[in-house]
Amino acid sequence: MSTGIHTPKPNKGSTHKVKRIGRGPGSGHGKTAGRGLNGQWSRAGTHSKRGFEGGQMPLHRRMPKRGFSNEPHGKEHTTVNVGDFDRFEAGAKIGPDELISSGLIRKVAKHGLRILGGGKLDSTQHVTAHYFTESAKEKIVQAGGSAEVIVP
Repeated sequence: MSTGIHTPKPNKGSTHKVKRIGRGPGSGHGKTAGRGLNGQWSRAGTHSKRGFEGGQMPLHRRMPKRGFSNEPHGKEHTTVNVGDFDRFEAGAKIGPDELISSGLIRKVAKHGLRILGGGKLDSTQHVTAHYFTESAKEKIVQAGGSAEVIVP
């Protein structure tokens, strides 16, 4: 009999018989059904914790600790460089709301907005923020603008 698209069959040798476990001594997998003798693992419904290696020290504990976390003391700021203010017109008043509406930042972080001194500032800008670096304040004032601190 020929096979065609109307009689699909897997290729010869590509499939195997299902191993029927726990179906009597004639199957070769009767009695304990390949689970060994007594104990936790011979019973149904067993599981161990994620990463458990049979009592051996697990891999995640064998590896050395790395890095540093300043979580309880670190402060999160949204930062903007002075050079990014070129997108605003000269003499503009720039604050957190203007930066969000222009798409320069998405939101103001928990500890406020910090202006950094990166880049060049060619136009006069009046900037209000929670914090300014010394170089940022210097560049803003040199360009003829003002740097006003918002109390957090």
